[in-house]
Amino acid sequence: MDGVHPQIENGGPPQQNYGPPSQQGYGGTKQRKPGRAKVFTRKDAHPDTIEAPYSNGYDGSREKQTKEKELPRYNDNGQKINHAGHVVHPWVQPDGESGRKGFNPLKFVQICYRSTSTASKWTNILWPFTIAAMVMHFGFPQHQLWVFITCYIGMVPAANLVGFGGQELARKIPKVLGVILETTFGSIVEIILFMVLISTNGGNFAVIRAAILGSILANLLFCLGMCFFVGGIFHPQQTFHEAISEVGSNLMLVAAVGLVIPTIYYTSLSGGRVTPERLTMETARISRAAAIILLVAFFVYVWFQSRSHHGLYEDILEADEERDHDRHKDLAKAKLTATEAIIAVLIALTFVSFMAVFLVQQIDFMVAERHLSDAFIGLILIPLVEKAAEHLTAVDEAYDNQMNFALSHVLGASIQTALLNTPLVILVGWGLGRDLLLNFELFDAVVLILAIIVVGNFLRDEKSDYLEGALCVMVYILIAVTAWYYPNPELEGGTSSAEAGTGSGTAEAVQHATANVAREAVRMLIKG
Repeated sequence: MDGVHPQIENGGPPQQNYGPPSQQGYGGTKQRKPGRAKVFTRKDAHPDTIEAPYSNGYDGSREKQTKEKELPRYNDNGQKINHAGHVVHPWVQPDGESGRKGFNPLKFVQICYRSTSTASKWTNILWPFTIAAMVMHFGFPQHQLWVFITCYIGMVPAANLVGFGGQELARKIPKVLGVILETTFGSIVEIILFMVLISTNGGNFAVIRAAILGSILANLLFCLGMCFFVGGIFHPQQTFHEAISEVGSNLMLVAAVGLVIPTIYYTSLSGGRVTPERLTMETARISRAAAIILLVAFFVYVWFQSRSHHGLYEDILEADEERDHDRHKDLAKAKLTATEAIIAVLIALTFVSFMAVFLVQQIDFMVAERHLSDAFIGLILIPLVEKAAEHLTAVDEAYDNQMNFALSHVLGASIQTALLNTPLVILVGWGLGRDLLLNFELFDAVVLILAIIVVGNFLRDEKSDYLEGALCVMVYILIAVTAWYYPNPELEGGTSSAEAGTGSGTAEAVQHATANVAREAVRMLIKG
């Protein structure tokens, strides 16, 4: 029916047409073909706030003007071109079209050195440490401390190249799938580390468990805090869409419950109610079940983002791109071809794998000889180096006032750690006959729950400033200081451990007390 809004046909309320047809895809109405499934978009969630002014006084007029100017361009042959005049191939985003094909070594090195941002570019000066790590490992293995140091530093530029290559490759596919792919490449470093840890020396379970929660804490507190802080310094108050923050925080709630339930079960029954053998066996079964359920939740989340509600996320991310004050500079930068992006990812993954193997081999030395605790290595050291490139990307997006992109990367990385990486390492360990139990240290589990509560409250108002960022970073520093003094699981007395089993009466009393704290924290988490 002519002149009837699609939502009236579906029984919904009418909606005003805010602009000419050139703007209707952004802020007005858009007719859809009869019989085609409706795609959920941003205006479906907030039809009355699409044209609302931003909190900092910005009225959105520049976005509308820029949106109108960035209509598809075509050359004389009727081919779609981007801002630089390059013909845009199917499935490639206009800002990701390089205008070249194949592999050009000189262009490849120049573009990779330039990287994503100035901070990412400066990480490339650390490549000599990557080469030095390989020389130290094969030529001077007796200097274990220097092998660890060079591997740790050398991991940063390799991880940065993984992130940059993944970002360039993500621009060759649709936007939402590109963000998911980019986040996945950011997690590949973590997956490699987990797989090396579980397959080396019988599986370093204590470090893996600490690294799982440490990765989530580094993303939620340190990385998100730096995004809020850096963005708040350059922008008085930043806003983000509730579809990004609410979906992410809700998934983290579910993930936290799935990760912590086996710990509560193990701790509650470790006082002698069942035999240690039975308790271990049943906790292993619960951990496997939790891994399968979390993995299914991850695929549902991917389907939600990439299929059923991809229109919503595309609208949000496209609007976020218009907030970038130096977008014209990014568009003018040379791009990698698809072949070059794949080669960059393969080269980076090769070096990351070497660094991960060499680094893991020195963990026992650092614990035994340098007296670093498993908690500090797993919660702090490993997550910081494996997420360095991803953190730089998210902070740069916050600096450019693209908070929806920054939140997508931060929360997406945390979700992938909890719903994808952790189930994968549990299932791989099951296949190798090395059962990884989700019996986390109670300190780690409670800290995770409290961190999610803190971040969830900061995200609730859909606004951020540098004060909230500073508070998040301070909480992370406090956790790091505590992890430095936290004893290893095999140490007796003083602090309860999830692996202590049936210890002395004092240890059992502390264990039951901390179990009660964990239960109360879970109740607060669910209510919050």
